[in-house]
Amino acid sequence: MTSSITRRGGGPAVTVRRATARDAKRLTRLVRGSRAYEGPYAAMVAEYRVGPDYIEAHRVFVAASLADDRVLGFYSLLLAPPELDLMFVANDAQGLGIGRLLVAHMRDEAHTAGLDHVRVVAHPPAEGFYRSVGAHRTGTAVARPPVVAWDRPELVFPIAPAA
Repeated sequence: MTSSITRRGGGPAVTVRRATARDAKRLTRLVRGSRAYEGPYAAMVAEYRVGPDYIEAHRVFVAASLADDRVLGFYSLLLAPPELDLMFVANDAQGLGIGRLLVAHMRDEAHTAGLDHVRVVAHPPAEGFYRSVGAHRTGTAVARPPVVAWDRPELVFPIAPAA
């Protein structure tokens, strides 16, 4: 499934497409450079790598500029168990609707795969965004030092059944 939108007011025309192994380095840079992971959160992504093997093994989709294929964001949907494993939007693309586009695409993919929900263990500052696009808080994922030193909100996106 490919989705595309055209932004008014000078924003980029964007398409959502399946990630390829060639995207791996760009996705890794996006994760490591995320302002959402500055300060106390920086250690979690400092060595993080989105490798070609991960892209091949999972449903990874990128939001890319139609003009130059610049990656503006991406997500990874795991099917068993259903989980939004990764979702990042480039720092300079935040506020342009890229995250909302990716969530809508993820929900369509989940629906097509026959899922009735998708779980997300969120980065604490992202909880408000996920709630604003339809996720419901279900609990808290407890810290797992040294990798994750803080508790994280656990949410679920309900996926509408086929009509």
